[in-house]
Amino acid sequence: MNAATRYRLLNNFTILFSIIGVAIALLDSGFTLPTWIQQIFHIFYLVIIFLSFVVTVGRYVYTKKLLTLNKVAVFDTFTSIAIVILLTAHFTDLVRSGLAAAVDGFVAIKIAVFVTFIRELSDHNFNLNRTFLHPAQFFILSFLVVVLVGALLLMMPNATTQPLSFIDALFTATSAVCVTGLIVVDTATYFTTFGQVIIMGLIQIGGLGILTFVTYFSYFFKGGVSYETQASISEMSYMRGMGDVVSTLKSILYVTFAVEAVAAALIYISIYDMPDMDWSEQLFFSVFHAISAFCNAGFSTFSAGLYDDSLRFNYPLQLIIAMTFIFGGMGFTIVVNVLRYLRHRAERMIYRNDRHYIYQPWLLNINSRITLITTGALLLTGLIGVMIFEYNNVLADHTSLLGKLITGFFTAATPRTAGFNVIDMGELTFPTVMLTIFLMWIGASPNSTGGGIKTSTFAIALLNTLSLARGQTKIEVFKRQIAEISVRRAFSIMWLSLLVIGIGVTLISYDQPELDLIKVVFECFSAYSTVGLSLNLTADLSDFSKIVVSVIMFVGRVSMLTIFIALLKNMRQRNYRYPTEEITIN
Repeated sequence: MNAATRYRLLNNFTILFSIIGVAIALLDSGFTLPTWIQQIFHIFYLVIIFLSFVVTVGRYVYTKKLLTLNKVAVFDTFTSIAIVILLTAHFTDLVRSGLAAAVDGFVAIKIAVFVTFIRELSDHNFNLNRTFLHPAQFFILSFLVVVLVGALLLMMPNATTQPLSFIDALFTATSAVCVTGLIVVDTATYFTTFGQVIIMGLIQIGGLGILTFVTYFSYFFKGGVSYETQASISEMSYMRGMGDVVSTLKSILYVTFAVEAVAAALIYISIYDMPDMDWSEQLFFSVFHAISAFCNAGFSTFSAGLYDDSLRFNYPLQLIIAMTFIFGGMGFTIVVNVLRYLRHRAERMIYRNDRHYIYQPWLLNINSRITLITTGALLLTGLIGVMIFEYNNVLADHTSLLGKLITGFFTAATPRTAGFNVIDMGELTFPTVMLTIFLMWIGASPNSTGGGIKTSTFAIALLNTLSLARGQTKIEVFKRQIAEISVRRAFSIMWLSLLVIGIGVTLISYDQPELDLIKVVFECFSAYSTVGLSLNLTADLSDFSKIVVSVIMFVGRVSMLTIFIALLKNMRQRNYRYPTEEITIN
């Protein structure tokens, strides 16, 4: 057996041990175990970290490539130094005190085990097309696995203040991973800080998608991603060019964490003078709500959410959170394209005489143009509707016109899959309820953290209707023709969404006929579009209805069309065409 083979076996062995270590670390954190068991786990953690150090050294000893100073080498150097410090400190502690040593320093050890798991797993070739699953099936299964693992984690004793049933845990995990925000138990009082951290992690994973993290880690540590994997991800996310897959995923992560960091800082500034909260609680509140807002999740660590008496008149906070979830709901590719366009315009203004910064046509692509116009039109329509219908109703508590405008803007924007509320949803007038259902159904933009049929789908359907009314045989906008496949996909998404929502309303109404029908309809639209708003109905749902709503949330997040693609086999295109017949429609 040569040295490279021994290294690969040791690497596989370390991955197996690190997987077990991560599972043990979660159990160790979620349950209150006897000290002697914790100490045994402690030794196991140290063994994993030591193996990680050996594998890291071996990675550079047995490499056939010329050693260079790059980002991976820097990462491995710093982690190796940290490992040496951890091992020295903890082994010294064990030798001196034995199994009677304190267990206060376990957090750093558990983090090191998790980093080891990510590092060693990322060193393997990640290739979707070589798995036994279709890319769409892999995409759905990844969400399903995260939901089930999240439900089990939320059931751990240290995650809750009181026992949590599996149905409630499953509902909460589904709502978090599908970035919805519907809750059957109070997040603020039912979950400990550890439980809220789990929910925050599920929101982040669900918002970005586990494939984004896996692909990026594979790229970071191996320097590239296979052609087959790029093709698979391009197919699942409907990206036009495979060459942009990795760069787009990198931009997604950078933009996400940058926006969340800025949002958290601004939120912290806006609540710095809140009573009964120390700096650590304010910091956790800021980070939690920044992640929840950008991912359009709608979860809050306050029982009443942003409608809490200490928050609902905090207009700077409302604007910060509203802009954060609008930014997150625009779509990652749209945000990246808009930022590149703004950078180009700024460079042209600064270096107007430099030939390197000449005008670039269509830098702001048609997807961005349609999304920005549709988003702006829907926000304006929602704001006008809320101001007309609620000026003397839920907005009456806000004495100033500025306060009414900001609260009205927030209320009009939040149905776009955000799920936060700064008003009492149960007091809305019927016209506002219908307007909210319409806005929830449309939802956010493609490739975003939000749900719904998406703004581009609604825009294509509207443009198609206008083109038919004008007697046109094709859809043209901004001197471009919309592809037929986009039109077909749009109408498939629309009717499938209504089918799923209709089935959900029927099942819940059959199981609980005493419920108000408009509230059930509102709940199902909110679940499918992963919004999280409710007319105070979620807590009254039976276990069967909770399962129905959970399924609707899951289907809304992964898309019913994706499920059909995963279940049905692709038919090979034939090289013939049947005669065309026109079907009577009306």
